[in-house]
Amino acid sequence: MEWYNVGKIVNTHGIRGEVRVISQTDFPEERYVVGEQIALFKKDSKKPLRLTIASARAHKNFILLSFEGYPNINDVEDFRDGILKVSEKQLSELADDEYYYHEIIGCTVFDEEGTEIGQVKEIFETGANDVWTLKGVNGKDQYIPVIDDVIKEIDVEEKKIIIHVMDGLLS
Repeated sequence: MEWYNVGKIVNTHGIRGEVRVISQTDFPEERYVVGEQIALFKKDSKKPLRLTIASARAHKNFILLSFEGYPNINDVEDFRDGILKVSEKQLSELADDEYYYHEIIGCTVFDEEGTEIGQVKEIFETGANDVWTLKGVNGKDQYIPVIDDVIKEIDVEEKKIIIHVMDGLLS
């Protein structure tokens, strides 16, 4: 079964079993819902721990979650640094021009003339638009804004993206 990251537990919060999560999903309103199943992958465990969300709320730049059967801080202490994931069965259908991060990461990026620029290795969310970090063919990281003027074609089946290279875009 394929698993996809939706968040990372960075700390506990209070004494009632809440954890602080840095969300790594565009769909927090779907992923962090009371009663929803989520899997916790800890470094020292080969098998995921399946959890059911008991409460979820936004707090500053975090999502605070608690889980059924884990009512206090002592129960969730060792969840710290764990990665929260959902199974492929839990993924929602997206509109034609929308993609999951895992579909974009690993794609090879080319300019409009067919010259390879690099491979997408990371995606950052900014206020205005996402930014893709590419591992450039020259070994240097390149940063590509995900805007219509730059992104011309995305083919996740072929793992290929074509961009328009604006003046000053590449270093």
